[in-house]
Amino acid sequence: MPSSRHVNSVVGLDSFSAPSEHLFTTLVVVEVAQLGELVDDPEKLALLQDAVVVTAADTPAVHQVLEERRITSIVGAGIADELLTPTLTALLAVDQAAEARAITSAMRVLTLAARRSGITGVIAELAHRIDGWAVLLDRHGEVITTAGAGSLHIDDAIAVAVGRPVRVRHRALQVHPVGPGQDITAQLVTAPRNDSSGRGRELSSQAAALLDLLMRTRDSSHLERLGRSMMLETVLEGGEEAARLLRRWGVHERSLMGFALVSRTSGVDTEHLLALWLDELGAEHVFAAQRGLIRGVVREEHAEEIAHRVRTFASTLYLGLGRPSATDALARSVDEARQASETARAGGERVVRYESIPTVSLVLGHLGPDQTQRIGRLLDPLRGAEQHPELIETLRVFLATNSAWGESATRLRIHRQTLAARIRRIEDLLGLSMADPDDRVAAWLALRASDD
Repeated sequence: MPSSRHVNSVVGLDSFSAPSEHLFTTLVVVEVAQLGELVDDPEKLALLQDAVVVTAADTPAVHQVLEERRITSIVGAGIADELLTPTLTALLAVDQAAEARAITSAMRVLTLAARRSGITGVIAELAHRIDGWAVLLDRHGEVITTAGAGSLHIDDAIAVAVGRPVRVRHRALQVHPVGPGQDITAQLVTAPRNDSSGRGRELSSQAAALLDLLMRTRDSSHLERLGRSMMLETVLEGGEEAARLLRRWGVHERSLMGFALVSRTSGVDTEHLLALWLDELGAEHVFAAQRGLIRGVVREEHAEEIAHRVRTFASTLYLGLGRPSATDALARSVDEARQASETARAGGERVVRYESIPTVSLVLGHLGPDQTQRIGRLLDPLRGAEQHPELIETLRVFLATNSAWGESATRLRIHRQTLAARIRRIEDLLGLSMADPDDRVAAWLALRASDD
């Protein structure tokens, strides 16, 4: 029997039956007079292999019977038979009370961590308290945050949470649903290093309830999302009205940085994840989501923190950062961030700054105003195509997706045949071929020069 099991009850031999809880063990008190009967009862001896026998007797015969049957035992207890059961029951009650006080004390610390550092603080403190590791997964099995867990631990946690048929490397791994009944918002997977199942299991269960409260209080309603989207549009329109709205929103900086965040897969609740990060940073939620892409503005130091979290997040996220802009002219920075995020997706790089995109910073940055205007005029034929005002946006999306026909058509919400017709029209008007890398670079530079 594993030595790490906790004792949960004390019973006499006459009251003992097959144990129903395999995470705990039972102390079975065997009186001296019962030992003879026990030797002749192989069925009872077999059941005792999953318990701990406690007896006052200490003779070679007793040792032989218990060792032959491989029964864990405490012999020679030194207490009279009639006092053995009440003594053990009292000791167990004292131990359980101390365990309850320890869990209550630990929950106070977890609650304080929740107030100071949010969900990340709870997970970190929980891993410390159980002397192990903890992984918080969303309902799709994607990692929200971890503490003390290596890559193998995270793989095991995900496998157990989603029911994937793989070998679990940690025997004491536990899964606790975050949320009641069918309304599960996440899953908490923990594993204490000493394989203990008592205090760690109870503490993890209560931590899951605390996490459920934290996650639900941060869950934005549809109305709130709509309101943030409309407010962000006002901010991006610029002017004094934008600056005034930001001040009412709780943002008083004169300069902010645009960002654009997107996940490689649809399994990550990127909007909820970003809200958690901003809460932990103490930042306002100046962002809105549209078709999986989150656009918004943050302080520069907060942008650095978000970039660090994106780089270290278990699932692949792509973050684009624009150049800092005044609060009354943030549309350009947000658009730069969108372009940078598309570059990140195309190149497989998690974080890309607009100013680091070579074709923008190294080429346009070294051209004079006249040269920049001359490059921008390359698109004049498209601007003159009054019957086709959508051509410039089509070209922008097509180039931003690295000429991916399927993705471009999806973003533009048109059929691939319609996209092909537009690209042919663009090529005819510009005298360029989108199959030629040099021509694509020229078109992209012209787009960026026109934006600048």
